[in-house]
Amino acid sequence: MQPTTVNLYRASAVILSGLLTVTGAGAALFEDDEARQAILDLRQRVEAVRVEVDSSRKAASDDNMSLGKSLLDLQRQIELLKTELSGVRGTNEQLMRELANVQRIQKDQVQVVSERLSKFEPINVKLDGVEFVAEPAEKRDFDAALAVFRKGDFSAAQNLFAGFLNRYTSSGYTESGLFWLGNAQYATRGYKEAIVNFRALVAKNPEHMRAPEAVLSIANCQLELKDAKSARKTFSDLIKAYPQSEAAVAAKERLSTLK
Repeated sequence: MQPTTVNLYRASAVILSGLLTVTGAGAALFEDDEARQAILDLRQRVEAVRVEVDSSRKAASDDNMSLGKSLLDLQRQIELLKTELSGVRGTNEQLMRELANVQRIQKDQVQVVSERLSKFEPINVKLDGVEFVAEPAEKRDFDAALAVFRKGDFSAAQNLFAGFLNRYTSSGYTESGLFWLGNAQYATRGYKEAIVNFRALVAKNPEHMRAPEAVLSIANCQLELKDAKSARKTFSDLIKAYPQSEAAVAAKERLSTLK
């Protein structure tokens, strides 16, 4: 109840109490017009208070109804906001799933591209004590030729190594390619051709790890060609040029059997 309404009720009680008092005492004390007028005035004041109280009640009721409507409107707005928020969350979750899917696809694509590019990017190779950079296709072709040689198909290996050296004229595999080509030719009794390739290896890089073996192989080819004199000289040159090598040890043994 509003403070104004309480005050009005209190005022009404006071007026009614005065009216009763005046009415009771008026019969004994007042019989003139002034007394009657006082009673009328009190009645009008009571009526005015009553009207004011009713008006205050109605205003309070209207205020309560307005407040109730406002609360209902607020509740509806809250529910609408909850619904919208739920929709936004659902949309965000969908967007996050789609983003994760896109990121996964991009990652897969990057990996595929990287794998494809790696087939064309130069790679570091270490072979026979030499480190160099080679193209992927270059390494693949050399490894394929060497695999054929190790299977014992020397004729096919000879063709593969010869083709390799023709295709990759500046390759880091050149010395090793000459060495294995010479060995394939030796195995197929192409001794003269083998000597040419072994000598090419030594001339190109006398410090190469395969150089002592190449010189030893030259001497062996000369023996196969029945050229013992040249073979003895080659063995002697090998011992002088590469005295600490295993090929030099083998050369000394062969020389001892030729004397």
